[in-house]
Order: sequence, then structure tokens, then C-alpha cells
Amino acid sequence: MTETAAAVEPEVHDHDAPHGYASDKVAYLKRMRRIEGQVRGIARMIDEDVYCIDILTQVSAVTKALQSVSLALVEDHLGHCVVDAARASDEAAAAKVKEATAAIGRLVR
Repeated sequence: MTETAAAVEPEVHDHDAPHGYASDKVAYLKRMRRIEGQVRGIARMIDEDVYCIDILTQVSAVTKALQSVSLALVEDHLGHCVVDAARASDEAAAAKVKEATAAIGRLVR
């Protein structure tokens, strides 16, 4: 596996408050299960020697679906976690903005 394709270890953060996505958790899980099914379908297509372009079309669909989930999570994080930190203190706000900026940077690489 290439370095860019390697899994990234999730950072662990201690949060007492509910996460920004908490109110939409069921919808996020439903979307992720759908994406999981799409990925399994791609593996099956490869196993069945399906035409390359057809596989690439499905990879593109999964990529766009993951990007959509990512953008929604960023929006939830900004609207909830960053806003809450900004209400708490300037230092907490700056830390959350820096954290969000780093996460966005990972998404656009």
C-alpha cells in the first residue's frame, strides 16, 4: 500500500459534550453503510474481472460519497464544536480553529 493510501490513525480527543454530528448520527451511519456496500461492490467487480472504466466509475461514486460525508462532518464540527469553543474562550476557539484547519488540510490532500 502506498503512503498516501495507508490508513491514518485517528486522533483521540477528550470531549465531555456531545459531538457535532450527534443529532445526525443515525443518518451518518446509514450513509456509511451504503458506502461500505459500494466498496464491497467494487471488490466484487474486481474479483469478477469487470471492465476497468466501470470499476473507476464506481470508485468515483464512492469518493464523492465520502467527500460529501466529510463536508457534512466539517460543517457539524464548525457549527457545534468550534462555536462552543469560541463561546468558552479565545484560546479554546483558536485551538479548535487550528484543529479544524488541519482536518480540512488532510481532506484536500
